Amino acid sequence: MAAKQGFLITVRTAKQGNAMERGKYCADYVAETATLTLSPRDYQELALKEGQRARVRSDSGQVLVTCRSAEGPDGVFFLPLGPTANELIGEQTYGTGVPSYKGFTVEIEAAQE
Repeated sequence: MAAKQGFLITVRTAKQGNAMERGKYCADYVAETATLTLSPRDYQELALKEGQRARVRSDSGQVLVTCRSAEGPDGVFFLPLGPTANELIGEQTYGTGVPSYKGFTVEIEAAQE
């Protein structure tokens, strides 16, 4: 199965915020922060099925995420900030003290489970 390159944008979601009120270790928070949102076209090109997992790789690491499709630009993937996203974010801060949370290149492919 082919992989697709694009840009990762980390976000905060309402569902994530609601779950965080119960704690960052509750099942809803963990699930939401490990869910990648991508465009319908990207979803189709990767031959993903609803709720299927995908492997996301960056220069800093790789993770398995659950995928969902939502309207948005092709080649741009959205992942809530949290432990899963942190595995993909590099340590370089370019003198700001804050790493790049948005717009770095990743590769995604359907996970073979």
